[in-house]
Amino acid sequence: MAMRKEKNFISLNDLYGNSEIQLQKKRYARIKDKFEQKFGETPEHWFSTPGRTEIGGNHTDHNHGRVLAASVNLDAVAAVSANDDRTITLYSEGYDQPFVVALDDLEKKKSEEGTTTALLRGIAFRLQQLGYEIGGFKAYIQSDVLPGSGLSSSAAIEVLIGTIANHLFNNGRIPAQELAIIGQFAENAYFGKPCGLMDQMACAMGGIITIDFNDPAQPVTEPIDFDFGAQNYRLLVVNTGGNHADLTDDYAAVPAEMKAVASALGKSVCREITLSEWLNNLAGLRAKVGDRALLRAFHFIRENERVVQQVEALKTNRFQDFLQLVNASGDSSFKWLQNIYTTKNVSEQGITLALAISEAFIDEIGEGACRVHGGGFAGTIQAFLPQAAVKEYVHRIERVFGQGSVNVLDIRRFGSVGVTL
Repeated sequence: MAMRKEKNFISLNDLYGNSEIQLQKKRYARIKDKFEQKFGETPEHWFSTPGRTEIGGNHTDHNHGRVLAASVNLDAVAAVSANDDRTITLYSEGYDQPFVVALDDLEKKKSEEGTTTALLRGIAFRLQQLGYEIGGFKAYIQSDVLPGSGLSSSAAIEVLIGTIANHLFNNGRIPAQELAIIGQFAENAYFGKPCGLMDQMACAMGGIITIDFNDPAQPVTEPIDFDFGAQNYRLLVVNTGGNHADLTDDYAAVPAEMKAVASALGKSVCREITLSEWLNNLAGLRAKVGDRALLRAFHFIRENERVVQQVEALKTNRFQDFLQLVNASGDSSFKWLQNIYTTKNVSEQGITLALAISEAFIDEIGEGACRVHGGGFAGTIQAFLPQAAVKEYVHRIERVFGQGSVNVLDIRRFGSVGVTL
């Protein structure tokens, strides 16, 4: 059995910093206690995978577009020990029963769709299919990247599972990008949710990155060195509390409708079509694909170029231009992409309401930006605000959506890593 090398791991202090270290030591001690209660032994290894925030490129990755994303300081942590019985047994905080997968049976099971067991089985299957080593292990996971938070809880767990297998059985030789692709495979093929690759890539790699998915098998990534704090600004994500449970059809319709427009133009994805092609063929396309599909394709074309502009604005320290582009992205998602609420329940529009409160606040203080965050339809919005305005903004939002509905985030420079205590 290939075991990890310490050089691939990050110290607790380096990972969380002096301001968080005492809090994290207590958290890790609680996780250790839970592991010992479940398995009757002390964990041998520790791993951490961050959540992510999408900064630009709303619903572009699945049509081979560009995105701007970052890992954040909320993470999923696993206490782990290897075993010799070729079984993965994983406990997750909040669930009484473990998720168990026998590695001698890795075929997809329809009955497991939508479960952590499906992710475990899918990741193990794909690792083995690609020629990597797999093995049994015991794990207890606790995550601050909560479901519905808009920070990609599922992607964080997928990448975390891949990271465990990478270090326990493969000497850490699997590149972060490949771990992300393996996680996406499990979510698509085994979990049963259509998703792009942005979430897993941001969780795996760390920091602010721009990703070009023109060739999704080999995405091109570039780190962006920018500090929002140096601008006296904070990044916030507001959880409006919407229910994602019955939104799979809404999410799936977005890439499907974009691809329908591309197909009608003889292409595969929207990345392959131009604005002039879209404009020149509107009359014929309306009858073939419908107006909403056309509007979503229009969003893609503009949003894909907007990511390039956002990256350039950050690289050249034009922060106010960047904020204008964030607002433009949000405007496009609202009008053209139309992922602000589900038509299944038009009376519930938490995202719309949060954006209205945020826009009114930004107009009042004269600076800032906001947009829908992530997949949309329910869930979260994102805001960039001056540090001095954060306290009042949080007060106004929590008055409507409840205490704890606002996460004030920091960018984490590390991706998915092993941790030394």
